[in-house]
Amino acid sequence: MIAKTRIVEHLGETALLWPSRIRAALAANDRAKLRMSALQAALGHALAPAAAPLDLGREAHDVAVAAEAVRVLVRDAAADEADGLRAPGLALWLDGLADDVAAMVETVADVEADPDTPWRHRWRDLRPILAAPQDRIARAAIPAITAASKGADSVHRLVMDLHKALNRLAVAHADEIVDGAHCSGLDGDDRRAVAAFMRGLAETRELKFDHPGLDTTAARAGDRLLLQNDIGTTDAHVLCVVVTADEVTLTYTDVHKPRAAFFVSLFEGLSKVDWSKTAAEKVEGLAEGEAFHLVTARLAPADADERDAFLQAIGAALVFLIDWNKARKQLQRFVAKPDAIAILRRAARDRKGHRAFLEFGGGGLVDGAIQRTAGGHIPYGVRLDQALGRAEAIGFLDRVLAVCADARLAGRADRLVRDAVDAELVGRLERSGSSLLQRIVLQAGLARSIAAGLDEALRDRAPDRAAEKAAAATAKRIEEKADRLALEIRAIVERWGLRDDVRPLADAMEQAIDELEEAAFFVSVLPPARPGDEVDGHLARLCATAVRSAEAAARMADAAASIPDGHRVDVDDALAALADLFALEHDADDEERAIIAAVLAAGASPERIFAVVECARRVERATDLFARAGHLMRGHVLGDLSQRGREAVRP
Repeated sequence: MIAKTRIVEHLGETALLWPSRIRAALAANDRAKLRMSALQAALGHALAPAAAPLDLGREAHDVAVAAEAVRVLVRDAAADEADGLRAPGLALWLDGLADDVAAMVETVADVEADPDTPWRHRWRDLRPILAAPQDRIARAAIPAITAASKGADSVHRLVMDLHKALNRLAVAHADEIVDGAHCSGLDGDDRRAVAAFMRGLAETRELKFDHPGLDTTAARAGDRLLLQNDIGTTDAHVLCVVVTADEVTLTYTDVHKPRAAFFVSLFEGLSKVDWSKTAAEKVEGLAEGEAFHLVTARLAPADADERDAFLQAIGAALVFLIDWNKARKQLQRFVAKPDAIAILRRAARDRKGHRAFLEFGGGGLVDGAIQRTAGGHIPYGVRLDQALGRAEAIGFLDRVLAVCADARLAGRADRLVRDAVDAELVGRLERSGSSLLQRIVLQAGLARSIAAGLDEALRDRAPDRAAEKAAAATAKRIEEKADRLALEIRAIVERWGLRDDVRPLADAMEQAIDELEEAAFFVSVLPPARPGDEVDGHLARLCATAVRSAEAAARMADAAASIPDGHRVDVDDALAALADLFALEHDADDEERAIIAAVLAAGASPERIFAVVECARRVERATDLFARAGHLMRGHVLGDLSQRGREAVRP
């Protein structure tokens, strides 16, 4: 090969050498990225020496750099009092980085045939930064080497720009095209591996729509097949895949740590892939934007089929990185950051993606739907998950991304997308109103628990009053929980004004619980009955009536919550529960009067008469409040039916 290269040079046909020079420059790019990662790791370990040093030995081996050299550099790095960083072999390490960058610069400059190329000017200005006399460098100089954010130039920024230029040149000087990938120097099984990668890319490529990017280059370099993809043509992230006879290695760098972690999450189903932890680690001493995050994945495939499956999965995942950070920020206007990332993950898993969402306006599309359909319900400045509830907001945004992708793929008009999103939000608003009624069901369940505890305590009285005291203590805890639930309901109603009739309904249920808790107190201090006094049994029956009344309130609220779905049986159930509430209220009235008459006839002590009368009055008052809640829910049911006019409800 060396002889052939010299012959070509002698003949003056240097253009024939460009594919091999470009491949060599791309290999230099890989080494440069590794060297800058090691420099970041060395700084991080120097500033936090108690932590275990990051081991980049395998990554070094992959790019033909001495693994032990990088381990020593990171492990023995130390910060000095003069704000410097010292590490054994640091000067040689930075010289190696300079050689790699110079190789890239000269290759691009020669192939582009521009004697006054800006590449050389930029490199001339940056080269002095890499000087490290006595293996020491100022810590402040490290961002000028490794920073990837836009602004002042850096070695990393130059490397990224050169990498893009090399990818363009690799396309222009490719030997062949394999399923859309521009390739050079392929041999043996390379074409099959490239085809597998491109097959995955083709599965999802259309989800980028009009966005540029996803161009792939492939080249044989010694015993390695190199696959590179420009993703979205931005500098924010870089991907390189190396295929050898017994291993596939993916190297991914990103200036955004959350996106690097998201990328890793797309491969959760591939259990045999070994991922590094670097994507989740922050390099201490470097501000946000000054560090880039490197993550690697390795697979030792059992056969070519397993290798190809991994390559295909990599190709299919790349489209979901394009504009990812932009989509995340748009979604974070409506839900918390972890939920926004989870929405993007599900959209990728379902092969919908987020690019269509952005093309249809992103956050503006959702804002428009809120203004058109929920302007009176969701005040300005209230986040969607606070208004609808977290689950409903997440479900809505999941659907928005899916609707946008389906519509964009089908070529539907923007107006149809807006209509679909509006309809989805209206449905979510109705379900959110129903979810308030489900909280009424919870209130009724708490009331029932207190009444049932009283019934049981009154039927099993003992001289030590243990059962009564336990029932009172339990009632107090339940009442405190019910207070928190009522506050939650009021806060939701105040925030977005849905179901104004729910506030008095929640108040009635809360008051019923308060009455029952007061009744539990009087039971706990109730003097024992004299022989022949059967009032305790009457009180127990009154409490049992309250249990059935709370159950009827829960049934009615549950049925009323389901009425927006249009089922006739829910209307019937709600009205039947209302009839039970009214009947039980009358029963409780009669039982209260019977209790008062019985305790007076029994000649009980004044203390017992007072406790019995107060307990009975409180329990009967709770059944009145349950009936009032039923009356309020009746208005809710009739309002829902009126809103739907004379629509036929489903049987």
